[in-house]
Amino acid sequence: MAQTINRQAQAQIDLEMRHRINAGRVAIREQIAFFDRQFGQVVSEWKADDTRVTFADFAISEKLISALRRAFPVDDYCSEESSPLDEVAQLNARYAWVIDPIDGTNNYALGFAVCAISVALLYQGMPVYGFIYDHSSHSLLEGGPKYRLLKNQKKLNQDALAAQAQTMVGLHFPIEAQCLQSLQPLLLKYRVRCLGSGALTAAYVATGYLTGVLDHRVKHWDIAAAYALCAAVGIKFIFLGESPFPLKTFHPQANFCPYYAGTESFSQELAALI
Repeated sequence: MAQTINRQAQAQIDLEMRHRINAGRVAIREQIAFFDRQFGQVVSEWKADDTRVTFADFAISEKLISALRRAFPVDDYCSEESSPLDEVAQLNARYAWVIDPIDGTNNYALGFAVCAISVALLYQGMPVYGFIYDHSSHSLLEGGPKYRLLKNQKKLNQDALAAQAQTMVGLHFPIEAQCLQSLQPLLLKYRVRCLGSGALTAAYVATGYLTGVLDHRVKHWDIAAAYALCAAVGIKFIFLGESPFPLKTFHPQANFCPYYAGTESFSQELAALI
């Protein structure tokens, strides 16, 4: 009897997940034309923390939440572009959506193509599926634990890409002097990419383009979707401090959650250095 109930409960969760995955994909695709039109054209403003924001950030955030909330009114919704004056939101629903409407806003506003829309679906606080629209390649990456990694809804062979790629790692500068000194052996061995998009840097680890990543300056909305993409191919995030997941509360002025991720050999090598 217990096994039957467990199977029924899992079947219900699978059904709920399929509905949300399909709706998430549609919601993002509906924003791509607007995202592309505003690229390099939209006027910038500056938030209190000296980070750039644009009208497109707010518009995409609002439209994504509106579309998803119509389908799933009981879910929780979190966006980087929530008002900084809002109180801390308690995430009590089984499902939550974590949205970064434009990751890499500096690049986006200035017309540099490395920028993205990032949307993560969380179940009981854990990222279980991620969507990242990569403007540089006009492609939609998606996947999660128990799901395949897809590019434009086709299975992505990350091993084949990794075999062709050079050994490259993603870093985010500036880096504190003490940490940079400890990373010198790594910098002598690997080529380095600093992309200006935390979501895409982590996503490129999932696809195999990057061997690994170390980032001290991301927040959970930057990486929630990529966390799920990496899990789709068995890559784990190692947080340098407390993990933000399971995510139980949300506030747009959350602390950084430094982490590293990559191939097993990269992760072992980095762990020995830091």
